[in-house]
Amino acid sequence: MATVGVTHHQMFIDGQDVDSDQVFEIRHPATNELVCTMAKGTVDHADQAVESARRAFESGVWSSKPTEERAAIMRAIGDRIAVDLDDFIEAEISCNGATIRQAIGFHCGLASGHFLYFAEQAERYEFERDVPTVAYPTMSMNRVRREPIGVCAAIVPWNFPLVLGIWKIGPALAAGNSVVVKVDEKTPLSLLKLAQIAHECGVPPGVLNLVSGEGKEVGARLASHPDVDKVAFTGSTAVGREIMRLASGTVKKVTLELGGKAPTIVLPDADLDIAPDGALFGCMLYSGQVCESSTRVLVHESIHDEFVQRMVARARTIKLGDPSDFDTDMGPVVSERQRDRIVDYMERAKADGATVALGGGTPEGPEFESGWWIEPTIFTDVTNDMQIAREEIFGPVMVVIKYSTVKEAIAIANDTDYGLTAGVWGGDYEDAVEVGNQLRAGTVWINNWHQIDPALPFGGYKQSGTGRELGAGALDEYTEAKHMHVDLTTKLERHIFDILLSTPPEA
Repeated sequence: MATVGVTHHQMFIDGQDVDSDQVFEIRHPATNELVCTMAKGTVDHADQAVESARRAFESGVWSSKPTEERAAIMRAIGDRIAVDLDDFIEAEISCNGATIRQAIGFHCGLASGHFLYFAEQAERYEFERDVPTVAYPTMSMNRVRREPIGVCAAIVPWNFPLVLGIWKIGPALAAGNSVVVKVDEKTPLSLLKLAQIAHECGVPPGVLNLVSGEGKEVGARLASHPDVDKVAFTGSTAVGREIMRLASGTVKKVTLELGGKAPTIVLPDADLDIAPDGALFGCMLYSGQVCESSTRVLVHESIHDEFVQRMVARARTIKLGDPSDFDTDMGPVVSERQRDRIVDYMERAKADGATVALGGGTPEGPEFESGWWIEPTIFTDVTNDMQIAREEIFGPVMVVIKYSTVKEAIAIANDTDYGLTAGVWGGDYEDAVEVGNQLRAGTVWINNWHQIDPALPFGGYKQSGTGRELGAGALDEYTEAKHMHVDLTTKLERHIFDILLSTPPEA
């Protein structure tokens, strides 16, 4: 039941608000105050959303709509995101604790441009192409068609729900699919607003549905549902494995963007006036709650001490506080559970022999008595076999590893189960690029971090996932390729039927 006096939000299925007998409480990570409630979806709601999406897809109300019409509606949605940016920012930071500067620059600021990119792709994508063929053994005409898959499930995490939701919703809609979005129970509001805006801008009922619910129930149902043709998931590697297992029952197409333990290699000639700030930006943005964060910083022994000294000094200037204050650099982590998990990792790192160069716990002060807070933390004397160097922490915790040779640094960087992102800081661009070429990661940044462009692919090697989001090939993940062969041979004797039918036909 909804709490009296608190705003209550419902799911969005088949163009209608849909409530539930149970609710999630949405609490502000900085204060633990109740923000609102959200209907708690069930397996039945997931089935209802899939049925609606399937019905809409089969009707052709969106899947058969001319691409220029789909693109026009999607452009209207992208423009509305920009117009309503303040509302999206409030919806997002009240749930996930991002600072307002980060929300403007990343969480919500990227949303309109990324959605508009997929609106453009709806018109520019090559849905059909003719393929030149040789005349042997018979003359023919061949065409490759890219057709929408059908019903796509988008399972979205709590850290960047709007943008990461758009990475799935955008290409799915551009290709002509219907979509069921499963929001995280902690951060449903920005995607709920997007679904409502999409409906207002002309997306027909059933084409874009939004459900909530526990991942182990509602997410699992979507992953295994026989009428879901594609699953796109962003989250932990452990959950990604389970989604892949569930999807295998009906051999669904799956896109997984999973965990990371990204290395950044600081070469001996790196600019020490820039690289320490860059390393902190790579790790500490949004309290380290980014899958592609630079959490392992590999520093050459010749500059190690000075680099760490400069980086610690700069990290001391990071201001923790109210996320809605423009002067705040870093806010809380998302939940009590997340805070306790990070604290546990830090305590184990200390027990393993890592040295706390900065932070290592929770901040003190009356402003931090409520909510879920972690200090910006830097560990030194870390070796790559320590747990803190191997597992994804998802917090503002950096480990610094000293190396002697570039070959050693590359080996350490690649010695991980993950391969989402990596980076290099160096003064000689050719050397830095050569190192980057040897790093096994889906994205490698040279002298920067967190540079995401919707026109460029994003995804990981190894256990960081499968498939790619963004880029010119993003719609490939949401379409099926069909080869259409039209034989142009008009005389029987010119066919190759005699491979089977050796006796000539009677005159």
